[in-house]
Amino acid sequence: MPNIGGSELKILKVLSLLIDYPSNELFAGDTLADCTEIVARSTLISPAVRTQIIDLIEDLIDTGSLEAQARYDGLFERGRSLSLWLFEHVHGESRDRGQAMVDLMNQYQQAGFEISVKELPDFLPLYLEFLAYQATVIEDDIQIRMDIADVSHIIALLAARLKDRGSVYQGCFNALLQIAGKPLEVVEEYQEKISEEQRDDTFDALDKEWEEEVVTFLDAQQEERCPSQTSTQNRAAKSANSQPTKLVDAPVHWVDFKTAQPVKS
Repeated sequence: MPNIGGSELKILKVLSLLIDYPSNELFAGDTLADCTEIVARSTLISPAVRTQIIDLIEDLIDTGSLEAQARYDGLFERGRSLSLWLFEHVHGESRDRGQAMVDLMNQYQQAGFEISVKELPDFLPLYLEFLAYQATVIEDDIQIRMDIADVSHIIALLAARLKDRGSVYQGCFNALLQIAGKPLEVVEEYQEKISEEQRDDTFDALDKEWEEEVVTFLDAQQEERCPSQTSTQNRAAKSANSQPTKLVDAPVHWVDFKTAQPVKS
């Protein structure tokens, strides 16, 4: 397994850990202290953004694992506007998303990167971990930063929504934009674009989405004229996962990576 300790882009591994679900392991030992040290020494992000990330780390320490986990669930896993699965913001639940998944998985495999957890390949923390290791394999920091730039429109969108909600997690996304060479003013531009958005994480919004899914399911059932209870349940499950999400204009472009020895996430 490549050693990312000597790479300047080891900051990507730190951001991967912080953006991911705050598991109990994150709070064990010196993990958060080590993250603080790496962030404080990083020259890829501005002093202001370094402070934002360190504030997040200190907030996690003060909050504790249980409350941090509950907050994370309410922020990233309720509604779809802050989904950390990149392709959901580009393809929604269309078939194109499935093909994009396959293409990205092939790039992981060609690079010798093996996913040892049950996670989709477009999960942002997983992708950042991949790039952190790739930085040591291909020894081309510019290419890695270009890879992040390819998804910077999604990162800026998430940063804008996090800023709108006053979340301490915004600093991690600001850091990714700076690593990609993007000005933070782009977050303000996205804030203007989302100013008319209705939040999808409220109880009313979640109830409305559920009601719309039921109506869609009933319409589909009537058209197909299938009385089977089993089929009804299957279509209900599919309907619950088929609601479109608001798409971002620019597509994601993935680049090829050089083949390396297998590493595991």
